[in-house]
Amino acid sequence: MDKVQLRLKLQKRLLEMSAERLSEKSKKAFRNLISLPQFQRASVVMVYLSLPYEVDTSEVILYAWQLDKVVVVPKISWQQRHMLPVRINSLETVQIKSGLPNLRNPVAGVPMPFEEIDLVVTPGLGFDRKGNRLGRGGSYYDRFFANEQLKASRCGFAFAEQLVDSVPVTSTDIPMDFLVTDEEVITFRV
Repeated sequence: MDKVQLRLKLQKRLLEMSAERLSEKSKKAFRNLISLPQFQRASVVMVYLSLPYEVDTSEVILYAWQLDKVVVVPKISWQQRHMLPVRINSLETVQIKSGLPNLRNPVAGVPMPFEEIDLVVTPGLGFDRKGNRLGRGGSYYDRFFANEQLKASRCGFAFAEQLVDSVPVTSTDIPMDFLVTDEEVITFRV
């Protein structure tokens, strides 16, 4: 199955889950993530702003602030086709606008140097047990991870239903170090 077909299959799978089920599974994934040493050790955590059918990251962000961690989120530059990490201090005060493919994109935020980020909590439509990630096709995260200043651990964050046998990869696809789902944590690289 190629990337386009796999994206369609996984999108359908996610859209078929009820809001209650998504919420319940998000809470389990949250508990698995915050129990990890990589999360506990991190001073600066980059977390995506979740869409309704993704693992909800709002609890992760709020909990990170309770632990006095710095939280950064991706800010997408559609024209330049890249994303920058920007620091946010509140979910209430940060203005978020929907981007072209309906992604949540902060309007404001203080840019964070790549080298200061310790952990990147990464979305994806699908993941396999080798650490490969299937994104939405824009390659924003792959370009972000290719930055030589970035030394952060790469954490896939998904529902168990998003784990597949194999994700098709190209030479520009950058794998995850570990994957956290509502059912398990899989480590690929230490």
